[in-house]
Amino acid sequence: MADNRPACLAVIGAGSWGTALAVHLARRGHAVRLWGRDPSAIEAMAESRTNARYLPGVEFPATLEPTAELAAAVDGADDIVVVVPSHALRACLEALAPLLAPHQRVLWATKGLEPETALLPHEVAAEVLGASRATGVLSGPSFAGEVGRGLPTAVTIASADAEFAADMARVFHDGVFRVYTSQDVIGVGVGGAVKNVLAIAVGISDGLGYGANARALLITRGLSEMMRLGVTLGGTRETLTGMAGLGDLLLTCSDDQSRNRRMGLALAAGDDVPTAEARIGQVVEGVRVAREVHRMALERGIDMPIAAQAYRVLHEGDSPQEAVRRLTDRPSRSEAE
Repeated sequence: MADNRPACLAVIGAGSWGTALAVHLARRGHAVRLWGRDPSAIEAMAESRTNARYLPGVEFPATLEPTAELAAAVDGADDIVVVVPSHALRACLEALAPLLAPHQRVLWATKGLEPETALLPHEVAAEVLGASRATGVLSGPSFAGEVGRGLPTAVTIASADAEFAADMARVFHDGVFRVYTSQDVIGVGVGGAVKNVLAIAVGISDGLGYGANARALLITRGLSEMMRLGVTLGGTRETLTGMAGLGDLLLTCSDDQSRNRRMGLALAAGDDVPTAEARIGQVVEGVRVAREVHRMALERGIDMPIAAQAYRVLHEGDSPQEAVRRLTDRPSRSEAE
């Protein structure tokens, strides 16, 4: 798919982000099959030509076809775009694997780490799909609602296969959806995972009324934590200070469209995690990822104090006030550390 002809694409996952990407691709003139696991929800989408639950007010283009049949979605597609939460990625890829033709490549827009294993999405994909299939990741500062409404957005598409990254950039890129390419799938994966944990910490700080100075502190030092982990795992500083790192961190920490930020705000207001998740009504990736990031940092001896305190609030029952006190009680140190 090296030219600019319209493509046929299967988008697997009909939540807010999967629907927004499917809508964008269909607006670009591509034939898009949007798969969701709930037949009744898919039937409602087909009839109303919108996803009233996850992307209300955004009309489906004529070339977008909702389907609840996974095999039908994949059959004949040029490439596959997987948009599911990180805890569901392995099961989704396992369901896809026997349906894929040899030429079909897989791009995911999943941000996070696999529960228990702490594997990045590209590692899960390699285990399930094999190292020979071209795969990649789309990530960056992008709220689904804004993409669905056609507002300006920029993302990174990363793949070890540079031709695949370039092909998918041509498929997605237009005047309002700008795509940068990279081969650093590790850095892009780490940025997409860790920013969610840091956004919860920033939400807690803002919810407690600690102000803009504290927010700037947490974002800046949080970026240092993200880079320490990312570089240790094999990513590059350039990626982590780019769209999929710093860009996504700034977005997720600073706007209430972010589920992770809203989780932090809810915790500061006295909600527990289950109550906050129920009110948000969608998966909050940072809750699960915080556990894996904390474990990875301990195992590798990486100093990630902000992520550690977010983990303790989320999973060990510490109060937000206790977490902030531990951070402010830390001794002075060189900023380069």
